[in-house]
Parts: sequence; structure tokens; C-alpha cells
Amino acid sequence: MAREVLHRTVEPDGSRFADHYREENRIMLRPTKQLVSFSTRRSFLRSGLAAPAVIGASMAANSISTAAFAEEDDDGPTVGDISILRFLAALEILETDLWEQYNELGGLRDQEEPSGSGNKPYSDLLAQIDGDMSQYIHDNTEDEFTHFNFINEYLKSKRATPVNLERFRTLQGSIAQGSSGKKRLTNLMNLTVDASWWGRYRSRDANPDLGDTTFANPVPGLLKGKFPAIPRTNDDTTDPKHLLAIVNTAAFHFGTIEQGGSSLYPALAQRVSSVEVLRILLSIGPTETMHFQVWHDKVGNITKVTDPFNGLTFPDMATFQGNEDLQANLIMPEPTHFLSRSLPVCSIIRPTATRGAAAAAVRALTDDGLFIGQPVEFFTELHELAAHADAAQRRQ
Repeated sequence: MAREVLHRTVEPDGSRFADHYREENRIMLRPTKQLVSFSTRRSFLRSGLAAPAVIGASMAANSISTAAFAEEDDDGPTVGDISILRFLAALEILETDLWEQYNELGGLRDQEEPSGSGNKPYSDLLAQIDGDMSQYIHDNTEDEFTHFNFINEYLKSKRATPVNLERFRTLQGSIAQGSSGKKRLTNLMNLTVDASWWGRYRSRDANPDLGDTTFANPVPGLLKGKFPAIPRTNDDTTDPKHLLAIVNTAAFHFGTIEQGGSSLYPALAQRVSSVEVLRILLSIGPTETMHFQVWHDKVGNITKVTDPFNGLTFPDMATFQGNEDLQANLIMPEPTHFLSRSLPVCSIIRPTATRGAAAAAVRALTDDGLFIGQPVEFFTELHELAAHADAAQRRQ
């Protein structure tokens, strides 16, 4: 049966992609007794995304595939369910990589998270935000490890291909005291952080799911450059104001990352068919929201500072001047419009619109600067996973 299939082409730096469609006979997103393996390799080749060798290397190393599923009247995962899980596994792997970097320098190193040795000047300033910051960073790191490990093992239990991004672990991370020095998947040293989630969760009138795009941003300067969230070298720890600006950047970045997960899991859950897979998303998603509320709370304690090297300025978050859009202790979602402006306002996670949710998550992480330095093959792989997740449809 022919249906319209979405394919995307990616710029070499992953910053933009164009949508185009074509009619093709494709496997429908529903259970099958057959072992199925498919990719959109031909579509990428036809669209001129990259040379055949580039696509071939990427997809051969980590092909999109599903498994021998249950009978149609069983509750086995569909092709779409597997695609959603594989995309989430990839994002959890990337989250684990960035959180491990934060933990090496500012968290706790123990049997659970043994990497790194800690950076005292960085940790001391984190502790000024909250005395338990190192524990929170440690626990967030461990949680992300468990998420991607569980999802990958679940995929294997269904004879589906787990996600492995290790071939992209090529980025140089921090070389400051405390870092393990291992190669990374993500870059925490050139971030452009969108902190407008702060205003979005305080707005009583606006919801991105209803087309609203403007929200109060407590640190607009974070959108105007590329800033480190960890000390790059020991030189970054010598000036107290510069290091404090790095710590404050990290504090906002913690919330930026976790609010994304808070939205992504309910958005993709709307496309899941299997009750068991739905249970996975509904069980992991709320932990992302718990992470977000912790960081939402703690960032309200940052100290006012202007970085003497780049001019990045952070306000005194504790000072309330009558503007609730910037009030620090409003860490529970303020009620806002949901589904329709004709309905009463409701306290909700936002956004949760499902259309294009996976692609939007990739775009947000890319705009964040997390993937600076990654090759085109990395972006091809990530957009391929996102396209399959967004194409998933609920079984009727």
C-alpha cells in the first residue's frame, strides 16, 4: 500500500534540514511475524545528502531494524514502537555523555559513577547554589545510564537492534583538573543555551503547542554566544567571576536539558501501540520531569555576576520585582491554555504536541551547541532515527 513518507536532508553541520516527501511502497507501521530490516538509505542517496560511502558507513554500523514480533492480536511492539525506543535510546546515550562530564568535575565519584576525580573550584561554586548539588548531579547521571541501558536491553529482548553511538566518541572534552580526559559524544564548551523555558513554565497565557513562541528569558545573553558550562582548562578556574559564570551557565543548562525530556516522552507516547512500550515511556518520562523540577528549583539560587572575559551577565534570581515571569520560587508549572483557548487553563507539561517531536528534539540539542565538532555522519544517523520515530503511528 502506498503512503506518504517523510524524508529529511541534513546540512553538514546538522544545523538545518529540509523536508520533502515522496510516494513509496513501504512497510506499514504494524506488527508482523517476519524479521524486518529497513532503512531510508535510498531516499538519502536520491536526495543528495551525502556520498554513498558516508551513508553506507553510517547505516551499516547502526541500521534501523525491528524484530520478529508477536501475532497481530498480541500486544507486541510494532515497527513504530521500536523506532521510538531506538530514538529515545540514542538521546539517553547522548544525555549520559553530557551528564558524565558534569559529574566528573562537579558531582560525586563512587562505585556507581567512577569516572573523573572532581574539580574543587568548580564543585565549590556549585555547592554555593545548593549544598547537595554534587549528589543531584551524580544521581541524574546514574539515571540516564539506567535509561539507555534498559531501553537497549529491552530492544535486544525483542530481537531488535540496540543503539550504539560509540563510533562518534571523538570529541575532545575538558582537560581541566578532574576530567577523565576520555573522548566525548557531546560538547559542553561552546553552548548556546535557550533559557526561555523559565518563562514558558510561568506563562498563564501562552503555550508553544498553540503556536506561541515568545516567553520571558532571564538570561538572554546565553543565546548570543557560545559559552562553556565546564572549565575547559585549569585557566578557567583562576578568575572567580569567570568561573562563576561557567557554573551559572551549567545551572541553566541542567534545566534546559531535562525540560526537553519532560516534553519528549509524553509527546512520543501518543504514537506508541504496545501497552508494554507505553508503560516504558510513561515510567521513564516522569523521572525526567523530576530531574527538571530539581534543576528548575536550584537555578533560582544562582549569584549575580558578569563574566569579565565575554560580558555574559546573570541576574540576581532571588530578587522578585513583581514580574511573575521571572519569579524564582515558581517552580511548579503555572496553569496555561491547553488543547484549546476555549477550555479552562490547566497546569501542564509543555510542549507535548506529538507531530515532529523527535525532529524538534534533535534540532534543539543541535542549536544548543552540544554537537559542535561531530561529522555529517553523526547528524545523518540522528536525523534518521528521529524521522523513523516521528513516522510511527498508533495501531488501530
